[in-house]
Amino acid sequence: MKTTRADLWLTASAPAIWGSTYIVTTELLPGFPPMTVALLRALPAGLLLLLIVRRLPSGIWWLRSLVLSALNISIFLSLLFVAAYRLPGGVAATVSAIQPLLVALLAPALLGGPLRPASLVAALTGLGGVALLVLTPDATLDGLGIAAGLAGAASMALGNVLARRWQSSVPMLTMTAWQLSLGGLMLIPLVLAFDPAPPAPTALNGLGLAWLSLIGAALTYALWFRGIGRLSPVLVSSLLFLSPLTAVLLGWLFLGQALTPPQIAGVIVVAGSLWLSTRQPR
Repeated sequence: MKTTRADLWLTASAPAIWGSTYIVTTELLPGFPPMTVALLRALPAGLLLLLIVRRLPSGIWWLRSLVLSALNISIFLSLLFVAAYRLPGGVAATVSAIQPLLVALLAPALLGGPLRPASLVAALTGLGGVALLVLTPDATLDGLGIAAGLAGAASMALGNVLARRWQSSVPMLTMTAWQLSLGGLMLIPLVLAFDPAPPAPTALNGLGLAWLSLIGAALTYALWFRGIGRLSPVLVSSLLFLSPLTAVLLGWLFLGQALTPPQIAGVIVVAGSLWLSTRQPR
């Protein structure tokens, strides 16, 4: 399938929007249990998209949808919010930034094709840029938070590669609806078993949840899986470096956080990594 610059920009908008997750979670949803937030993010978005596509899985797609839903939604989102609540935003973003490296290693094994050294260099460069961008000398480490971030990155890396391997005549919007709906349903027993009751919701809480679900899930996952169907998984995963970059810029714009020289250097390194990734075959 021929790709265009529009495909690249539309796909890149998803991780750019996901960069708002940290500021929305900490500023608009303080005290909310992490898996509850993941559930309220995924399930309403999935049901909305399901109403639009009006189609359920059939045959082998029930099994494939369950696997993709677990990897890309329920496991990934629950671990993402565990990391977001237990780690400073910079540490959580840096840990999650290992995902492009994992995709670069998994894609040749599951999709065929060579292991491209340039892709590994781009992923490692981007990871270093993210570390410069978001880590601070006083950043605290939490073992459970680090493990959750790494496991979440591995889960979505595998899920993204499998989504490309299994793409077929099923439209990507339909696949997105199935994954968000089933992934949200999978989170319900986890929320009931492990999460305490959330605080009484306020108007700001509702605004935060609406952003995470309608924009940060329904819209962005549709664009993301569309990109997986049109671009190489390695290129798509490299765009995830835009997420911590957006998070830092939002902190600078709305929370008064200063940009230090290492962070400015990180911006340059991340930009270089993205440029190198776009030079690879699509």
